[in-house]
Amino acid sequence: MGIYLSSPKTEKFSEDGDNVRVRYGLSSMQGWRAAMEDAHAAITDLDASTSFFGVYDGHGGKVVAKFCAKYLHQQVLKHEAYLQGDIGTSVQKAFFRMDEMMRGQRGWRELAALGDRLNKFSGMIEGLIWSPRNGNGNGNTDDWAFEEGPHSDFPGPTSGCTSCVAIIRENQLIVANAGDSRCVISRKGQAYNLSRDHKPDLEIERERILKAGGFIHAGRVNGSLNLARAIGDMEFKQNKFLPAEKQIVTADPDINIVDLCDDDDFIVLACDGVWDCMSSQQLVDFIHEQLKSESKLSAVCERVLDRCLAPTAGGEGCDNMTMILVQIKKPFPSGASPSDKPLASPGDEPSASSEKLPASDDVIAETKPAECGSSS
Repeated sequence: MGIYLSSPKTEKFSEDGDNVRVRYGLSSMQGWRAAMEDAHAAITDLDASTSFFGVYDGHGGKVVAKFCAKYLHQQVLKHEAYLQGDIGTSVQKAFFRMDEMMRGQRGWRELAALGDRLNKFSGMIEGLIWSPRNGNGNGNTDDWAFEEGPHSDFPGPTSGCTSCVAIIRENQLIVANAGDSRCVISRKGQAYNLSRDHKPDLEIERERILKAGGFIHAGRVNGSLNLARAIGDMEFKQNKFLPAEKQIVTADPDINIVDLCDDDDFIVLACDGVWDCMSSQQLVDFIHEQLKSESKLSAVCERVLDRCLAPTAGGEGCDNMTMILVQIKKPFPSGASPSDKPLASPGDEPSASSEKLPASDDVIAETKPAECGSSS
């Protein structure tokens, strides 16, 4: 159960940006929660032809979400698969790399620096004492050198975060997701889920959890975590006989690669605080309506958060909320052709249990849309 304030914090962090390929707006709000544990990344120029967007919904604290917002996109860039054009593999490896980097003295120090004031001070002092001087001199900024120190055996954080990432390169969209944040695309006004909510009661998640020695109680992993995939949460990743992707809770993301076309209106990434209150189609419809009178994308995001905010503490609409709205500028680069591959959530179609349906007349987003250019 969350700890709630006597009145919500409705101040929002909002931001807009654009380049020759995309324009975006984002907004985040603490709401009724006692602390803000969401983080985000919006980088229009990851490289000369690529843009990166990510939402990170923290639980048990804010530090893992902030760590991912600081480092995950950097790791995508640095993996050799990225240099070979395999963005899907590079982003998958970056998710796993987050767990690796948060262990040991260096991991503890970096997390401490992102925490509260006391931890920041402790991290700074330990950095002065224990961090390597000048590294090994090879200029490699990704060696993440081992550090001796009082936290050398730190197993990693017990807190964690979801991670939902969208990477846009020319007319291609790569979505990576671990957890219950969600990415949705609007194609000719129809909502299509490009990620799947990783809840413990999904069959593929349940099977892995049980095989790894965990259990599910009241819809929660080992009776505590209501997610089946996340970065961090190292207490669920302690089986030394299993690889990272087969642990009770895994950071292994679903990867979905989609070709964009002129039929695509916008992309939305949002934490579950939004999806608890609106279905994918309801949100797409609401955004289309707001865009008729508002051109500033961050203002549209703010209106979504205001609509989702509960009037009183408790229940839906009380969580932290973060949303990024992305529009791809048209026309697409020369030579790009409309996709003939249907959009779909990766793997099995989302089950009813993974869809958040707060009202009986809610609309479930389609997962197999018409092809680009179709008149249907």
